[in-house]
Amino acid sequence: MTTANVPWKRHLSGAMVMACLIGGTVTACGKAPETAPAATGLEAAILEEVEGQDVSRITLTQKATERLGLATGAVENIEGKLHVPYSALIYDASGGTWVYTNPEPLVFVRAPVSVERIEAPTVKLASGPQPGTPIVTVGAAELLGAELDTAH
Repeated sequence: MTTANVPWKRHLSGAMVMACLIGGTVTACGKAPETAPAATGLEAAILEEVEGQDVSRITLTQKATERLGLATGAVENIEGKLHVPYSALIYDASGGTWVYTNPEPLVFVRAPVSVERIEAPTVKLASGPQPGTPIVTVGAAELLGAELDTAH
């Protein structure tokens, strides 16, 4: 029986390929993990708690930003309403809606938004960051994973 005929094996193989492409340090890829980033001082992402909030400030290296393929845009004001691209919207485990702001180069902070209506390819917000605020439009889910440390 081939892997293509066994669905779970096909998904497992795909997951291993993705892990190799993204991380490059998975033992199943034939490459042994090197020293942990924290031990070498070469962290791809540094997390800092934001005082008074339940979010972290994420600072990435330039290389990490490029590897994630992050793209940014801005919150827009259209006819008096806040709008963001649908690709910028992320959901947390309890259904809360968020976007990642980009307050300075290589720095990202999750900000809550209240969705009024989704009209693909944009989202009309009842509340959120001010118009003109830079936000992540591609790669927000990867930032959420880094912030919540879902890799471990």
